[in-house]
Amino acid sequence: MDLLPFQADASTQIADRFSDYMADPLTVRRSQLVPFYQNLSAITGSGKTLILADTIESFRSRLPVEPIVLWLSKGRVVVWQTFANLSAGKYADLIGGFAVKPLLDCRPGDVEDASRGLLLVATVGKFNQRDKEEGDRKIFRVQFDVADRSLWDLLKTRRDSSLRRRPLIIVYDEGHNLSNLQTQLLMELEPDALIAASATMRIPEALAGTIERLRKDKHWGDNDFVTTVRSSEVVESGLVKKHIMLGGYVTPMELAVNDLLSEMSDATKSASDLGLPFRPKAIYVSKTNTIDGATIKDDIARPFRERQARPILIWRHLVENAGIDPTTIAVYCDLRFDPKVPPPADFNLFSQGDSDYDLFIAGNFRHVIFNLSLQEGWDDPECAFAYIDKDMGSPDQVTQVVGRVLRQPGAQHYPSPNLNTAHFYIRTDEKGIFEAILEDVRAKLASDTPEITLTVRRETHGGSKPYRPALKERSVPTASIDSTHAKPAINKIIKTTQDYSAGGVNTVGGGGRIQILQTIGIGEAATVEWADVEHSNRVTARWILRREVQRLFPSHGDRQRSPINLCDIEDRKFDALVEYNSPAADHVREQARKVVDAYIDHSVILQNALDHPYVVPAIAVDESALVTFNNALHAGYSGLNKDELAFAKALDKTKRVWCRNPSQGGFGIPLLDRGNTRTFNPDFLAWTEKTVVTIDTKGDHLITEDAGRKLFFIEKVEDGPELAIRLVTKGQWQVAQNGVYSKLSGSTGFTVWALKQGKPHPTQCATIGEAAQLCLRA
Repeated sequence: MDLLPFQADASTQIADRFSDYMADPLTVRRSQLVPFYQNLSAITGSGKTLILADTIESFRSRLPVEPIVLWLSKGRVVVWQTFANLSAGKYADLIGGFAVKPLLDCRPGDVEDASRGLLLVATVGKFNQRDKEEGDRKIFRVQFDVADRSLWDLLKTRRDSSLRRRPLIIVYDEGHNLSNLQTQLLMELEPDALIAASATMRIPEALAGTIERLRKDKHWGDNDFVTTVRSSEVVESGLVKKHIMLGGYVTPMELAVNDLLSEMSDATKSASDLGLPFRPKAIYVSKTNTIDGATIKDDIARPFRERQARPILIWRHLVENAGIDPTTIAVYCDLRFDPKVPPPADFNLFSQGDSDYDLFIAGNFRHVIFNLSLQEGWDDPECAFAYIDKDMGSPDQVTQVVGRVLRQPGAQHYPSPNLNTAHFYIRTDEKGIFEAILEDVRAKLASDTPEITLTVRRETHGGSKPYRPALKERSVPTASIDSTHAKPAINKIIKTTQDYSAGGVNTVGGGGRIQILQTIGIGEAATVEWADVEHSNRVTARWILRREVQRLFPSHGDRQRSPINLCDIEDRKFDALVEYNSPAADHVREQARKVVDAYIDHSVILQNALDHPYVVPAIAVDESALVTFNNALHAGYSGLNKDELAFAKALDKTKRVWCRNPSQGGFGIPLLDRGNTRTFNPDFLAWTEKTVVTIDTKGDHLITEDAGRKLFFIEKVEDGPELAIRLVTKGQWQVAQNGVYSKLSGSTGFTVWALKQGKPHPTQCATIGEAAQLCLRA
C-alpha cells in the first residue's frame, strides 16, 4: 500500500527525530536510556495505523539491531484488526522486516532470533498492576512448558542469541486512553521509544520525568514532542468526507428516518450511476431497553409487536413501513428478550459484544441499529447516514457518532456531492437541545477539521433537500494521463539499475554510530557494556525504490497515476538487502528520480469527449448563504469567497450557461509535475457552442510553476467538444523573452491566460467583466 504525501511526511519526521535522538540519547542510569517520545496527532480517518506501520519499518532501517515493537490498543476488536492488517493484510508490505505475532504467542526463541524485527500486538488490558502483583496475567507468569522466565522478564531483558539487547519500541494507537498505571508498568520494560497516536496530546503523569529530561537536556519545545497531520491534507486527499449535513427534528422518529431513507436512496442511485463498487449505509443510534419518553425499562415478556424498546421500534418502521429488507438490518446492542417470546427469525440481533462481532461484520449490513457501545473497531467508510435518537442528544455523544461517519469510501471524493457528505438526522425534544449540539459540533469542526463544511437544517416536519439539482444536462470531456510512451523509458531505467543481491561493500552504510548494550562474558564474570556499531539493519532495494518514487511523485493513493505502477518492482534484483545509508541505497534513490523524470517527460494529458464524460450533478448548498443567479446551471451557490462571487456575477452577465465547480469531487484535470498537487480543479465551468471552458480565478501559483505550462497542452483524441483552459490572475502579468513569467508591481485589473501559438499567452483586462467575456472567446 502506497502512502499519501502527508502520511509519508509524518512517518519520515518521526523516524528522523528518532534517528537524531538515538545518535546521542539521554540515560536514566548507565544501562537504561531515557526513551524517545513522540505523539502522532491526526484526525479520525487520516490513516494513523498506516503511518505508524511505515514509521516502525523506518526505525528498523536505521537501527543496528533488529528491534522489538510492542503495539498496543485498547479494544480487543481493534487489536485483532491491527494484527490481521499487519501480519498478512493491507499493511503487511510496509513492514516486511518484521515477524508479527500476538503478544502471548511470543516465545524465548522469538526474542533471541535477531534475524528479523519482532512485532507483538496486544491490548493494554494485558498490563495491570494488581494482576502483576497477584500473578494473575499470563504475561507475568512463568510458562514452564516453554520458558523458565515470564514473558514480562523476556521483554525486559530482550537479549538476542549474541547477548545484545534489542531495542524496544512501544506503539500505542489510542494514546489518550493510556492510563498512568499502565504507563508505569510499560516504563518498567525500559523502552527505547514510546509513540502514541491521538488527536489530542495527553501525557500520563508517569511520563512527566521523561518529558522533563527531554525538555531540559535536549531543549525540546512543545512542537518537538508532536508530529501533526494537517486536517486540510486529510480532507483534500479524499480519506474523509468534506461536508456535514446536520438536521434537527422536533418530530416523531418516523419523519426523521423517512428523510434519511429518501436521501440515502438518492445517494445510492448516485453511486450506481457512477458505477461505484459500494452502496451507502446508515446507522441508527438509540438507547436499548428503555421506552420512548419514559425512564422505565421495556417489558421483555411482552410479544415482539407490543415491545416499546427503541431499537425494536426503529426496526419495525424500517421493515413494516419503509419496506427495507430485514436481511440488510443488524441490531447490535444488548437488547433483551424473554426466551418464551423471541424476536422474529429475520431479526438479526448481535448482543454478545466481541463474541459475535465477526458474524456482524461478515453480514455486511446496510442498516445498523446500535447504542454508543458499538465496537471501536467498527469504522465503515460506506456509512454516510446517521439517525440519532433524542436521548442520545448530548453534544459529547453526537460528536462521537460524527467520527464514525466521516471516513470516505474508496478514499476519494466523487462528482455527486451526496457521496461526499456525512448526513445526520438528530431527533430532540426541543430546539434548544439541537442548538447546543450544533454549537458543539461546530466548535469541534473549527478546532479539528475547519476544512469540512457544515450545512444545518432546522426541521420540525421534515421534507427539505440539502442539494440543488442541475437545471440542464451539461458534460465535460474526461481528462486523463496517457503514460504509454513513458513505459519504455522507465523499463530502460529499471534494466540499468544495479543488482546488489550478492552483497558487497556498496551495500554497507557508513556515517554516524549508534551504541548497543551487550553482555560480555558468562556467569559471574559477565558484564554489560555499550558497543559502538556503524551499520544499520538492511532493507530491500524495493522498499527504497517505492518510498523514493512516492516521495518525488505522490500518487494520492491512485496507483494508476503513479510511476511505480510502470516499474517491474517484482524483479528479483529488488530483493537485494542493503543498508539505509549505503551507496547501493543512494543508487536506487537516484534511479527512482530518473523514473519520475521519465514519467513526467514522456506522459501526456489527453481529453476524450466519449470516454465517460463528467456530467454535472446536483450541488450541496447552505440555504442561509445561498446566492441565486439567472444563467447558472443550478439555481444558486453558497460558499463563494469575495473574489469568486465577483467573478460569478460577471460570468452570469455573459448569459452563457455556467456552473460553480467544487474544489474536491467535481471536475478535475490531472497534473504532470513534481509538486504535491496532483489535480487541477477549476473554479468555474462554462459552455459555448463547441467548447467547454474551465476557468480558475486564482491561478497565480499555476502560472509560476511548471504545472501551469503543461496544463494548457491537453491533446484531443476523439471528436466532441473542445476543452479550453483559462486562468485569471489579478494585476498585469507579462512573459519575458526568456520565458520567465512576472507580475508588474502595483498593477491593477486582471490578466487572462490562454493558449496561443502553442504557449500560454497573457491578455490584460481592465475590469472583471471584460475578463469574464474574454475567457469565453473561442
